[in-house]
Amino acid sequence: MARKAADDPLAPVTLVVGPEELLVDRAVSAVTRAARAVDPDTDIRDLAPGTLQPGMLTELASPSLFGERKVIVLRAAQDLGADLVAEVKGYLGAPADEVVLVLTHLGGPKGKALLDAVRKAGAREVACPKVSKAGERVALVKTEFRTAGRSVTEEAARALVDAVGNDLRELAAACGQLAADTEGVVDEETVARYYTGRAEATSFDVADKAVEGRAADALEQLRWALSVGVAPVLVTSALAQGVRNIARLGGAPRGARPGDLARELGMPPWKIDRVRQQMRGWTPEGIVAALRAVADADAAVKGGGTDPAYALEKAVVTVATVRGR
Repeated sequence: MARKAADDPLAPVTLVVGPEELLVDRAVSAVTRAARAVDPDTDIRDLAPGTLQPGMLTELASPSLFGERKVIVLRAAQDLGADLVAEVKGYLGAPADEVVLVLTHLGGPKGKALLDAVRKAGAREVACPKVSKAGERVALVKTEFRTAGRSVTEEAARALVDAVGNDLRELAAACGQLAADTEGVVDEETVARYYTGRAEATSFDVADKAVEGRAADALEQLRWALSVGVAPVLVTSALAQGVRNIARLGGAPRGARPGDLARELGMPPWKIDRVRQQMRGWTPEGIVAALRAVADADAAVKGGGTDPAYALEKAVVTVATVRGR
Protein backbone atom coordinates (compact mmCIF):
# COMPACT_ATOMS: atom_id res chain seq x y z
CA MET A 1 0.00 0.00 0.00
CA ALA A 2 1.47 3.31 -1.06
CA ARG A 3 1.92 5.86 1.69
CA LYS A 4 -0.29 8.92 1.76
CA ALA A 5 0.37 12.25 3.38
CA ALA A 6 -0.11 12.11 7.15
CA ASP A 7 -2.76 14.83 6.96
CA ASP A 8 -4.81 13.18 4.18
CA PRO A 9 -8.03 11.85 5.74
CA LEU A 10 -8.80 9.98 2.51
CA ALA A 11 -5.74 7.74 2.73
CA PRO A 12 -6.65 4.12 1.92
CA VAL A 13 -6.18 3.13 5.58
CA THR A 14 -6.27 5.30 8.69
CA LEU A 15 -5.14 3.91 12.04
CA VAL A 16 -6.62 5.69 15.07
CA VAL A 17 -4.57 4.72 18.12
CA GLY A 18 -5.31 5.49 21.75
CA PRO A 19 -7.90 5.25 24.52
CA GLU A 20 -9.28 8.81 24.54
CA GLU A 21 -12.84 8.36 23.24
CA LEU A 22 -13.48 11.98 22.29
CA LEU A 23 -10.31 12.17 20.21
CA VAL A 24 -11.02 8.79 18.62
CA ASP A 25 -14.53 9.86 17.63
CA ARG A 26 -13.20 13.10 16.19
CA ALA A 27 -10.55 11.30 14.17
CA VAL A 28 -13.18 8.97 12.70
CA SER A 29 -15.53 11.89 12.01
CA ALA A 30 -12.76 13.75 10.18
CA VAL A 31 -12.48 10.87 7.73
CA THR A 32 -16.23 10.54 7.17
CA ARG A 33 -16.62 14.31 6.69
CA ALA A 34 -13.80 14.38 4.16
CA ALA A 35 -15.34 11.48 2.24
CA ARG A 36 -18.80 13.05 2.22
CA ALA A 37 -17.27 16.35 1.07
CA VAL A 38 -15.97 14.55 -2.03
CA ASP A 39 -19.06 12.36 -2.48
CA PRO A 40 -22.21 13.18 -0.48
CA ASP A 41 -23.48 9.67 -1.18
CA THR A 42 -20.51 7.99 0.50
CA ASP A 43 -21.57 4.75 2.18
CA ILE A 44 -20.44 4.81 5.84
CA ARG A 45 -20.21 1.48 7.68
CA ASP A 46 -19.27 1.96 11.35
CA LEU A 47 -18.86 -1.51 12.85
CA ALA A 48 -19.02 -1.87 16.62
CA PRO A 49 -16.86 -4.48 18.39
CA GLY A 50 -18.05 -8.00 17.78
CA THR A 51 -20.11 -7.24 14.68
CA LEU A 52 -17.41 -8.03 12.11
CA GLN A 53 -17.70 -11.58 10.81
CA PRO A 54 -15.24 -13.52 8.60
CA GLY A 55 -15.57 -12.44 5.00
CA MET A 56 -17.51 -9.29 5.85
CA LEU A 57 -14.60 -6.92 5.21
CA THR A 58 -14.05 -8.39 1.75
CA GLU A 59 -17.75 -8.16 1.02
CA LEU A 60 -18.07 -4.56 2.23
CA ALA A 61 -14.99 -3.45 0.29
CA SER A 62 -16.13 -5.02 -2.96
CA PRO A 63 -17.13 -2.61 -5.77
CA SER A 64 -20.67 -1.30 -5.57
CA LEU A 65 -23.12 -1.48 -8.45
CA PHE A 66 -23.35 2.30 -8.34
CA GLY A 67 -19.63 2.88 -7.75
CA GLU A 68 -20.03 5.12 -4.68
CA ARG A 69 -17.22 5.83 -2.26
CA LYS A 70 -17.15 3.80 0.97
CA VAL A 71 -15.79 4.34 4.46
CA ILE A 72 -15.48 1.23 6.62
CA VAL A 73 -14.76 1.81 10.31
CA LEU A 74 -13.61 -1.18 12.39
CA ARG A 75 -13.82 -0.31 16.08
CA ALA A 76 -11.65 -1.94 18.79
CA ALA A 77 -9.37 -3.69 16.31
CA GLN A 78 -7.34 -5.04 19.23
CA ASP A 79 -10.23 -7.43 19.97
CA LEU A 80 -10.38 -9.05 16.52
CA GLY A 81 -9.88 -12.80 16.39
CA ALA A 82 -7.08 -14.50 14.47
CA ASP A 83 -9.19 -15.17 11.37
CA LEU A 84 -10.32 -11.55 11.16
CA VAL A 85 -6.78 -10.28 11.77
CA ALA A 86 -5.62 -12.40 8.84
CA GLU A 87 -8.39 -10.96 6.68
CA VAL A 88 -7.43 -7.39 7.57
CA LYS A 89 -3.77 -8.08 6.91
CA GLY A 90 -4.66 -9.52 3.52
CA TYR A 91 -6.70 -6.43 2.71
CA LEU A 92 -3.77 -4.15 3.58
CA GLY A 93 -1.77 -5.63 0.72
CA ALA A 94 -4.31 -4.54 -1.88
CA PRO A 95 -6.82 -1.99 -0.53
CA ALA A 96 -9.85 -1.43 -2.71
CA ASP A 97 -10.26 1.69 -4.83
CA GLU A 98 -12.72 4.29 -3.56
CA VAL A 99 -12.70 2.63 -0.13
CA VAL A 100 -11.29 4.17 3.06
CA LEU A 101 -10.66 1.76 5.92
CA VAL A 102 -10.46 3.17 9.46
CA LEU A 103 -9.18 0.99 12.30
CA THR A 104 -9.43 2.10 15.93
CA HIS A 105 -7.02 0.44 18.37
CA LEU A 106 -6.32 1.09 22.04
CA GLY A 107 -2.59 0.90 21.36
CA GLY A 108 -1.71 -1.53 24.15
CA PRO A 109 -0.12 -4.98 23.93
CA LYS A 110 -3.39 -6.67 23.02
CA GLY A 111 -3.65 -7.00 19.27
CA LYS A 112 -0.11 -5.66 18.79
CA ALA A 113 0.58 -7.93 15.81
CA LEU A 114 -2.22 -6.26 13.86
CA LEU A 115 -1.13 -2.82 15.03
CA ASP A 116 2.42 -3.46 13.80
CA ALA A 117 1.14 -4.82 10.48
CA VAL A 118 -1.04 -1.77 9.82
CA ARG A 119 1.85 0.56 10.60
CA LYS A 120 4.23 -1.42 8.42
CA ALA A 121 1.74 -1.16 5.56
CA GLY A 122 2.09 2.63 5.68
CA ALA A 123 -1.29 3.55 7.07
CA ARG A 124 -2.03 7.12 8.05
CA GLU A 125 -1.94 7.25 11.85
CA VAL A 126 -3.81 9.51 14.28
CA ALA A 127 -2.73 9.42 17.94
CA CYS A 128 -5.42 9.73 20.62
CA PRO A 129 -3.54 9.46 23.94
CA LYS A 130 -5.37 9.56 27.25
CA VAL A 131 -5.81 13.09 28.55
CA SER A 132 -5.36 12.48 32.28
CA LYS A 133 -3.45 15.44 33.71
CA ALA A 134 -4.94 18.81 34.60
CA GLY A 135 -2.39 20.58 32.41
CA GLU A 136 -3.38 18.44 29.44
CA ARG A 137 -7.03 19.29 29.92
CA VAL A 138 -6.15 22.99 30.10
CA ALA A 139 -4.18 22.59 26.87
CA LEU A 140 -7.20 20.92 25.25
CA VAL A 141 -9.41 23.85 26.26
CA LYS A 142 -6.97 26.28 24.65
CA THR A 143 -6.94 24.19 21.48
CA GLU A 144 -10.75 24.11 21.36
CA PHE A 145 -10.93 27.91 21.47
CA ARG A 146 -8.09 28.31 18.98
CA THR A 147 -9.88 25.96 16.57
CA ALA A 148 -13.01 28.08 16.97
CA GLY A 149 -11.00 31.21 16.15
CA ARG A 150 -11.22 32.57 19.68
CA SER A 151 -8.75 33.47 22.42
CA VAL A 152 -8.90 32.30 26.03
CA THR A 153 -6.71 33.34 28.94
CA GLU A 154 -4.72 30.81 30.95
CA GLU A 155 -6.76 31.63 34.06
CA ALA A 156 -10.03 31.17 32.18
CA ALA A 157 -8.94 27.80 30.77
CA ARG A 158 -8.07 26.57 34.26
CA ALA A 159 -11.30 27.95 35.70
CA LEU A 160 -13.31 26.13 33.04
CA VAL A 161 -11.58 22.82 33.82
CA ASP A 162 -12.24 23.35 37.53
CA ALA A 163 -15.90 24.20 36.94
CA VAL A 164 -16.80 21.55 34.38
CA GLY A 165 -14.58 18.67 35.52
CA ASN A 166 -12.56 16.02 33.75
CA ASP A 167 -14.99 14.74 31.14
CA LEU A 168 -13.54 15.79 27.78
CA ARG A 169 -16.90 15.76 26.04
CA GLU A 170 -18.34 18.14 28.61
CA LEU A 171 -15.25 20.33 28.37
CA ALA A 172 -15.46 20.46 24.57
CA ALA A 173 -19.18 21.27 24.77
CA ALA A 174 -18.49 24.04 27.29
CA CYS A 175 -15.83 25.55 25.03
CA GLY A 176 -18.23 25.44 22.10
CA GLN A 177 -20.95 27.15 24.09
CA LEU A 178 -18.65 29.94 25.28
CA ALA A 179 -17.24 30.43 21.79
CA ALA A 180 -20.75 30.71 20.35
CA ASP A 181 -22.32 32.85 23.08
CA THR A 182 -19.58 35.37 23.85
CA GLU A 183 -17.37 37.86 22.07
CA GLY A 184 -13.77 38.94 22.52
CA VAL A 185 -11.22 37.19 24.70
CA VAL A 186 -12.74 34.61 27.04
CA ASP A 187 -11.47 35.46 30.51
CA GLU A 188 -12.02 34.15 34.02
CA GLU A 189 -14.97 36.51 34.56
CA THR A 190 -16.70 35.10 31.48
CA VAL A 191 -16.26 31.54 32.73
CA ALA A 192 -17.57 32.48 36.19
CA ARG A 193 -20.62 34.15 34.66
CA TYR A 194 -21.57 31.04 32.70
CA TYR A 195 -20.43 28.27 35.02
CA THR A 196 -20.94 29.47 38.58
CA GLY A 197 -22.47 26.54 40.41
CA ARG A 198 -21.23 23.93 37.95
CA ALA A 199 -18.71 22.54 40.43
CA GLU A 200 -21.26 19.93 41.44
CA ALA A 201 -20.34 18.16 38.21
CA THR A 202 -17.22 17.00 40.05
CA SER A 203 -19.41 14.60 42.05
CA PHE A 204 -19.58 12.45 38.92
CA ASP A 205 -15.78 12.52 38.67
CA VAL A 206 -15.66 11.09 42.19
CA ALA A 207 -18.12 8.36 41.20
CA ASP A 208 -16.31 7.51 37.96
CA LYS A 209 -12.99 7.04 39.73
CA ALA A 210 -14.55 5.01 42.53
CA VAL A 211 -16.36 2.52 40.28
CA GLU A 212 -13.14 2.14 38.27
CA GLY A 213 -11.34 1.02 41.43
CA ARG A 214 -9.15 4.15 41.66
CA ALA A 215 -9.57 4.77 45.38
CA ALA A 216 -6.74 7.29 45.82
CA ASP A 217 -7.84 9.38 42.85
CA ALA A 218 -11.47 9.26 43.98
CA LEU A 219 -10.55 10.41 47.50
CA GLU A 220 -8.47 13.27 46.11
CA GLN A 221 -11.36 14.37 43.89
CA LEU A 222 -13.82 14.02 46.78
CA ARG A 223 -11.77 16.25 49.07
CA TRP A 224 -11.45 18.87 46.34
CA ALA A 225 -15.19 18.74 45.65
CA LEU A 226 -16.06 19.22 49.31
CA SER A 227 -13.56 22.07 49.59
CA VAL A 228 -15.30 24.02 46.82
CA GLY A 229 -18.74 23.55 48.33
CA VAL A 230 -20.15 20.50 46.57
CA ALA A 231 -23.08 19.20 48.63
CA PRO A 232 -22.38 15.73 50.11
CA VAL A 233 -25.79 14.50 48.94
CA LEU A 234 -24.73 15.11 45.34
CA VAL A 235 -21.76 12.81 45.84
CA THR A 236 -23.84 9.96 47.26
CA SER A 237 -26.33 10.43 44.41
CA ALA A 238 -23.53 10.22 41.81
CA LEU A 239 -22.04 7.14 43.50
CA ALA A 240 -25.42 5.41 43.54
CA GLN A 241 -26.03 6.26 39.90
CA GLY A 242 -22.58 5.01 38.90
CA VAL A 243 -23.05 1.63 40.60
CA ARG A 244 -26.64 1.25 39.35
CA ASN A 245 -25.57 1.98 35.77
CA ILE A 246 -23.08 -0.88 36.02
CA ALA A 247 -25.81 -3.18 37.35
CA ARG A 248 -28.25 -2.14 34.61
CA LEU A 249 -25.75 -2.59 31.79
CA GLY A 250 -24.56 -5.85 33.27
CA GLY A 251 -28.11 -7.19 33.05
CA ALA A 252 -28.62 -6.04 29.45
CA PRO A 253 -28.54 -8.53 26.54
CA ARG A 254 -25.00 -9.35 25.44
CA GLY A 255 -24.06 -8.23 21.95
CA ALA A 256 -26.68 -5.47 21.84
CA ARG A 257 -25.63 -2.37 19.93
CA PRO A 258 -24.81 0.81 21.90
CA GLY A 259 -27.63 2.67 20.16
CA ASP A 260 -30.20 0.03 21.15
CA LEU A 261 -28.89 -0.06 24.72
CA ALA A 262 -28.98 3.73 24.89
CA ARG A 263 -32.69 3.73 24.07
CA GLU A 264 -33.47 0.87 26.42
CA LEU A 265 -31.47 2.16 29.40
CA GLY A 266 -31.96 5.88 28.84
CA MET A 267 -28.25 6.68 28.48
CA PRO A 268 -26.44 8.40 25.58
CA PRO A 269 -24.31 6.00 23.47
CA TRP A 270 -21.03 7.47 24.73
CA LYS A 271 -22.20 6.78 28.30
CA ILE A 272 -22.91 3.16 27.36
CA ASP A 273 -19.31 2.83 26.13
CA ARG A 274 -17.94 4.38 29.33
CA VAL A 275 -20.02 2.20 31.66
CA ARG A 276 -19.07 -0.87 29.62
CA GLN A 277 -15.42 -0.13 30.38
CA GLN A 278 -16.14 0.61 34.04
CA MET A 279 -18.06 -2.62 34.63
CA ARG A 280 -15.02 -4.82 34.02
CA GLY A 281 -14.22 -6.66 37.23
CA TRP A 282 -17.56 -6.04 38.90
CA THR A 283 -19.52 -8.98 40.32
CA PRO A 284 -23.12 -9.12 41.59
CA GLU A 285 -21.79 -9.46 45.13
CA GLY A 286 -19.60 -6.40 44.69
CA ILE A 287 -22.51 -4.35 43.35
CA VAL A 288 -24.67 -5.26 46.36
CA ALA A 289 -21.88 -4.34 48.78
CA ALA A 290 -21.27 -1.04 46.99
CA LEU A 291 -24.94 -0.05 47.00
CA ARG A 292 -25.18 -0.89 50.70
CA ALA A 293 -22.16 1.32 51.46
CA VAL A 294 -23.59 4.20 49.42
CA ALA A 295 -26.95 3.88 51.19
CA ASP A 296 -25.21 4.06 54.57
CA ALA A 297 -23.32 7.16 53.48
CA ASP A 298 -26.47 8.76 52.13
CA ALA A 299 -28.19 8.27 55.48
CA ALA A 300 -25.17 9.76 57.27
CA VAL A 301 -24.97 12.91 55.15
CA LYS A 302 -28.71 13.47 55.55
CA GLY A 303 -28.45 13.71 59.32
CA GLY A 304 -27.89 10.17 60.45
CA GLY A 305 -24.18 10.69 61.16
CA THR A 306 -21.91 13.24 62.80
CA ASP A 307 -19.19 13.44 60.12
CA PRO A 308 -20.47 13.54 56.51
CA ALA A 309 -16.96 13.82 55.06
CA TYR A 310 -15.83 10.66 56.83
CA ALA A 311 -18.98 8.84 55.71
CA LEU A 312 -18.31 9.82 52.10
CA GLU A 313 -14.66 8.77 52.26
CA LYS A 314 -15.67 5.41 53.71
CA ALA A 315 -18.22 4.90 50.94
CA VAL A 316 -15.75 5.87 48.21
CA VAL A 317 -13.11 3.45 49.52
CA THR A 318 -15.69 0.67 49.82
CA VAL A 319 -16.99 1.17 46.28
CA ALA A 320 -13.46 1.19 44.89
CA THR A 321 -12.32 -1.89 46.80
CA VAL A 322 -15.35 -4.20 46.45
CA ARG A 323 -14.91 -4.08 42.69
CA GLY A 324 -13.68 -7.50 41.67
CA ARG A 325 -15.05 -9.42 44.67
